[in-house]
Amino acid sequence: MSGDQPPPPGWQEPEPADPPGWRAGSPSPPAAPPGWQPYQGQYPGQYPQPQPPYAYPAGVPVAHKPGAIALRPLALGDIFDGAFRIIRYNPGATIGAAVLVSAVAMVVPVVVGLASGSTGGLTPDPDTGNLSDSQIVTLLVALGGLLAGSQLQSIGLLFVSGMIAHVTSAAAVGRKLSMSEAWAATLGKRWRLLGMSFLLGLGVIAVATVAVGLVVLAAVAFRAPVGEVVLFGVVVGLMLVVGYLWFWVRMRALAVPALMLEPVGVFGAIGRAIRLSRSQFWRLLGLLLLVALVVGVAGGVMRAPFSIAAQVFLTGSTDTGYGLLTYLLLTAVGTVISSAVLQPFSAAVSALLYIDQRIRKEAYDVELLGRAGLPPA
Repeated sequence: MSGDQPPPPGWQEPEPADPPGWRAGSPSPPAAPPGWQPYQGQYPGQYPQPQPPYAYPAGVPVAHKPGAIALRPLALGDIFDGAFRIIRYNPGATIGAAVLVSAVAMVVPVVVGLASGSTGGLTPDPDTGNLSDSQIVTLLVALGGLLAGSQLQSIGLLFVSGMIAHVTSAAAVGRKLSMSEAWAATLGKRWRLLGMSFLLGLGVIAVATVAVGLVVLAAVAFRAPVGEVVLFGVVVGLMLVVGYLWFWVRMRALAVPALMLEPVGVFGAIGRAIRLSRSQFWRLLGLLLLVALVVGVAGGVMRAPFSIAAQVFLTGSTDTGYGLLTYLLLTAVGTVISSAVLQPFSAAVSALLYIDQRIRKEAYDVELLGRAGLPPA
C-alpha cells in the first residue's frame, strides 16, 4: 500500500511479533539499541559466537610453556630469554654453583703466594732497571699459582656445565633443582665428562701442532722463500680457523648436554652432537658466535676494573708492601664475579640449543610435555 493513500476501513496497525521464547505475561524484552540489525546466520536461530580477545599471528605455532621456555622450536630471542629465566628461576644451582667453584679455585693462587712469601711488590733495580733474581722467582711462583687456580676453575666449571644441563632440562618442564640435586644428577657421568673434555681438547692441540709442524717443515726442510712460507702459514691458519669452527659447532657445542641428558658414553655423546647439528651448521654457528661475542664483551667489562686496580697495586708497591698479594686477590675477585654470571649463561644456552635441536628433529617437545603432565599442543 503506497504511503499517499489512506488505509481501508477497519484496518488496524498490526502488533509486533513476540520474540522467540517469549511467553504471555512475561516482562517485555528490552528494546533493541538504535541501529541494531538482527544476526543473519547460516541457519535460523544461529547467533554469533564470542570472539577471543586475541589471536596468534599466522604462522606462529601455539605451544605450552610449563617452565622457562615454550615447548616448540626456539628462535634467538627465545634462547636468550630462556637462559636468563633459568638463571633467575634457579640461582642456587647456576650462579651459586659457579661462585662456589670459582671461589675455591681462586683461593689456590692466594694460598700459594702466602705460603711462598710471594706477597711483596716488584720494583726494578734503579741501577740496572731489571728485576732481581728473587723478584723473578716470586713472580714465577705467583703466576704458577694463578695458572693452577685457573685450571682447577676450568675443571670445576665443566662440572657446573653438566649440572646446568640437568637444571635446564628440569626448568623446561617447570621443575626446580637445588644445587645438591643438580650435583647428584651428574653421578656416573662426571669422569666421562672430564674425559670427553680432555679428549676434545687433546684433539684440538694435536691438529694445531701438526699445522705448526707443516709450516716449520716448509721453512726448514724445503728451505722455501720467506714470502712463500708466510703465504703457506696464512693458508694453514685459515684452514685451522675453518676446521675449529666446524669442530665447535658439530662436535663440541652440544656434546656436554647430550652426555648429561642421554644414556650414552663419551663417543656416543660426540656422535649425538654430530647428528643433532646436521643441516643446522650456519644457524648454530651464528647463534654460538653471537653468544661468544656477548660473553667476551661482558666478561671484559666485568673484569676490567679489577684488572686495572690490580696493575696499579702491582706496579706502585714497594718491596716491603703487599702489591703482588693484592694483585692476586683482585684478579681472583674479578674472575669469580665474571664466572658467576657468564658460565651459567653459556651453559644454559648450550643446553637450550640441544633441546631446540631435539625438538626440531625428534619431536622432543612431546616427551617434555609428558614430563610436565600436559597434553600435546
